[in-house]
Order: sequence, then C-alpha cells, then structure tokens
Amino acid sequence: MSKTTNVFYWGARVLAAIILLQTLFFKFTASPESVYIFTTIGMEPWRIGVGVLELIPSSPSHFGTAWIGAGLALGLIGWSTRYAPTLLGIEVQGDGGQLFIYA
Repeated sequence: MSKTTNVFYWGARVLAAIILLQTLFFKFTASPESVYIFTTIGMEPWRIGVGVLELIPSSPSHFGTAWIGAGLALGLIGWSTRYAPTLLGIEVQGDGGQLFIYA
C-alpha cells in the first residue's frame, strides 16, 4: 500500500470517527434535540444503546477488522437517514435540515 493511499485511508477513518464521536455527546448528555428525535420515532429508551453502537466503529482498529466498524457505521447511517425523512421530515425543530445533512 502506498503512503498516499495509507494517508487517505487513515484520514477517512479519522473523519468518520470524529463525526460519530461528536454525535455521541448529544446522545449521552440527553440533549433536547436527541431526546426529541428518539421520542418521535418511538425509540427513546434505546438512545444510549444506539450511542454505544456508534462508539464501536469510532474506536481505532486494525485494517484487517476495519470493515466490521465500517459496516456497523454504514448500517447506523442508513437507519438514521431512513427515519429522518419518513418520520421526522428533513427539518427537525427548525434546524433548516442541518441534522439531516450531517447524517
């Protein structure tokens, strides 16, 4: 693997981890937006569990096991983008669609 490819892979992994870790803060601190979203879709008791599932792919892993974290992250992203437009709409609590864009 070339140095450029290696830097690209690590950069993409770090960026994804930063995004996942940033959302964890809101889930674990029970921010009003997070509680509203999970209450609206009927999953408020599972907010912390979803946060723990997001924590797993954001942790460092070896290239040989990175596909597991990538698959879990992709599943979580797919889940969130499914519920955003169908149950919540694009705009949540007047955010102009910002949370949807992040997802």
